Amino acid sequence: MGLTMSQEIQKITVDIFGEKHVVRGEGTGEYIQGLAHEVDKKMHLISERLPRLSLHQVAILAALNLADELAKLREEYETLLQLLGEKPE
Repeated sequence: MGLTMSQEIQKITVDIFGEKHVVRGEGTGEYIQGLAHEVDKKMHLISERLPRLSLHQVAILAALNLADELAKLREEYETLLQLLGEKPE
């Protein structure tokens, strides 16, 4: 994905599961912070439910959960496009 003039690479420090990470990405600092917050929230939920898991295991389960949510949203999006008679990009 190419950058347009309005999109700049942001470098921001975020806190995820008690660790500081420097993240570079497109979008505003608030957007990147929001993404980090969602990952942090998912990791804390998993850790609370399964407290014996290692950090590594919590991170993998969080990634799988978020990937599952994304896959379901993509499927819903494609279904909506089909109902509207449009082709997905």
